[in-house]
Amino acid sequence: MNSQDFRAEALEASALLDKVTALRAAILEAAEPLVTRFSIDGDAVDPASVNLAHYLCLRHHDIRPLQRRLMRLGLSSLGRLEGRVLPTLDAVLVALAALAGREKPVTMPSEADFFYGEARLEQASRNLFGSEPENRRTRIMVTLPSEAADGPDFVLDLARSGLDVARINCAHDGPDAWRAMAAFTRAAAEATGRDIAVLMDIAGPKIRTAAVALPDKKARLEVGDRIRLVASGKPRTCDEVVYSAGVSLPEMVTRLSVGDRVRYDDGKLEAVVETVADGEAVVRVERTKARGSKLKSEKGINLPDTPLGLSPLTDKDETDLATVIECADIIGYSFVSRPEDIDLLDTILERHGMMGRPLGLIAKIEQPEAVRNLPALINRARRRGPFGVMIARGDLAAEIGFERLAEMQEEILWICEAASVPAVWATQVLEDLVREGIPTRGEMTDAAMAARAECVMLNKGPAVLQAVQLLDRLLARMDEHMLKKTPTLRALKSW
Repeated sequence: MNSQDFRAEALEASALLDKVTALRAAILEAAEPLVTRFSIDGDAVDPASVNLAHYLCLRHHDIRPLQRRLMRLGLSSLGRLEGRVLPTLDAVLVALAALAGREKPVTMPSEADFFYGEARLEQASRNLFGSEPENRRTRIMVTLPSEAADGPDFVLDLARSGLDVARINCAHDGPDAWRAMAAFTRAAAEATGRDIAVLMDIAGPKIRTAAVALPDKKARLEVGDRIRLVASGKPRTCDEVVYSAGVSLPEMVTRLSVGDRVRYDDGKLEAVVETVADGEAVVRVERTKARGSKLKSEKGINLPDTPLGLSPLTDKDETDLATVIECADIIGYSFVSRPEDIDLLDTILERHGMMGRPLGLIAKIEQPEAVRNLPALINRARRRGPFGVMIARGDLAAEIGFERLAEMQEEILWICEAASVPAVWATQVLEDLVREGIPTRGEMTDAAMAARAECVMLNKGPAVLQAVQLLDRLLARMDEHMLKKTPTLRALKSW
């Protein structure tokens, strides 16, 4: 490089040094009130919460032009700083100062400081799920079917194949079955010499169809068809509206307004409210599958436009929590949306005499309000003990729309990493393999991308054992290629 080129590079480095310095100062200033809000009764703020505040403030800036200029100088593009916002900026500033021939404006972070976020996230994952498997970073969670309560072999086979977290869905079965599943999970953990956590997922106010009325058993809903939803009593049809359904929660009908969207069966059908009456609403189908959709009972309903004001804990949940406290390591909390929802759960646990035992908590992020409040939820929940976030992609997609799900699941992963909070990648992972024994190309790619989370959830199905075995191998291989957003360049052998 001749002297003219050297001077040009030094000038560019100097200009970038000023820009990054200004960016760092802006982040610190903007984060100060957020850090104060994250403090509890004047206590010192958790360093992970401070980093989260810095990350949120950074992401209010569009730094794409700055990133390209940094990359050209062979420096960090700042595209991988979720767990280490200030350490990354400081490392870049030290390098820019050296290139510009100027004094360092900050101290170079130590290796321990630079990778503190990663270490904190690993420890948080161990606190929540138990020790890591030998061959991979990401844990495997499996929803146990009813037959898992019939004997020890089912869970033992899962454990030998790679099970790390046994999920018991409290929307199904009952306390005796849950106790048996938990006991068989404990026995399988002891037999295999591995940590296997028991997660019990309380149901929450899940909105579902109840009894349905159809023009005939083979009828399928098409675009333009109308459905009468009834808050109570039997479904009612007429010549103009030949489909009708009851619902599990009357508020779902009584709080609808004309124009509100109604999504059915994880978004497989979308309708819009056409008319409302006393205890009834008629919706018109706007979108569905090419061959139509069947109206069935016990299918989920999502209302992305309708504020229901429901508590995330039902009377059933309060009753179920007694068994959860007895059997579980982790509570799965459905429909949690606000920090006050965490307080509500803790109040009920305290009523059960539970607050002394370190019971982990996983908040299921299913609604737009939960996404908006995620930083506040994290800050509130981390005070109470081991905590994680489940990206409940089925309900979330039905709430925000399928086209927004891809970006939203990425953003939730980033926020969780910035806060050193374990994330669970859930809903329809390897679904065809679990149900039919053969995976699709798309779901294999989805499962590979799930390696960026700390845990991946599989649903129940006839081939779930095969799915666990495949996922165990896949996640182990992906660990050699990728850590969160960072490619790890192991030696390639294909060429």
